[in-house]
Amino acid sequence: MFEKILICTDFTDGLHRLTHFVDSLAAGGMKQIVFLHVIPLPEARTVPKIDPKQIEQAQARLSAALVTSPAEVDVKVEVKSGRPVETILKVAQSYQSELIILGSRAHSFLTEKLSGSVMADLSRQTSVPLLILRPQLIAAFTSEELTLRCQHLLRYLLIPYDNREAAHFLVQQVKQLAQKQSGRFLERCRLYWVIESLPTQQERETLSQVKADLEATNLQVEAEFHRGTALTELLELAQMDEISAIAIASGTLGKFQEWFVSSVAADLLRQSWCPVLFFPSPR
Repeated sequence: MFEKILICTDFTDGLHRLTHFVDSLAAGGMKQIVFLHVIPLPEARTVPKIDPKQIEQAQARLSAALVTSPAEVDVKVEVKSGRPVETILKVAQSYQSELIILGSRAHSFLTEKLSGSVMADLSRQTSVPLLILRPQLIAAFTSEELTLRCQHLLRYLLIPYDNREAAHFLVQQVKQLAQKQSGRFLERCRLYWVIESLPTQQERETLSQVKADLEATNLQVEAEFHRGTALTELLELAQMDEISAIAIASGTLGKFQEWFVSSVAADLLRQSWCPVLFFPSPR
């Protein structure tokens, strides 16, 4: 699984709580954990000034990560001033992060287009997978619950599948994660193909082959068809099953056509209350 992670917090998303759960993240296979807070520079015509007091206060809020970290885990705290997306990308590159974790509130397609969001901009620019966590989810967990969540961050993935190029890419990414993990951190997957009519024999054989390919990496895999609307069915299943995260990829995210027709992957990023693991397409 992912061993080098970058956790980005603006202190309104609740992710700074994770500074108290470094040992639990380590139990989930993390070996390098970087906490990042970006102080946006004011949008003004004058030369922006870095506020040392703000930096000091942010460092103090994240310092618990350094106190509680086990010896076998490399923990860093970074507080930077600058443009959030640009800074996140630079820090991720500097530490060779394999996963970027950030919080994002659910919002609509129109809201994103009018006001933008760090999550949306980052998803279009990064080559590093993103794990999106809702602030309300973090806030609702007790310490005991958050301990378990950190230990089993990506234990059970829901994988939307439709036999398109993005779905093939997504399955390959999950296979690679399963093959390189040093323990049983990713244990289960559920392939979910939402269709409009009854599946053909060819579709059944295709899904069976994908299931077998994933099982060859020592994963427990369920595979099924379901009739309905993809977004609705996926969100419903994520609520009813013990899903750790919905894994997605997209071939259109950030491209011109998405200004007119949003994709299921983009809608899941915007609307899902369940954590979403996004694999960006090769750039």
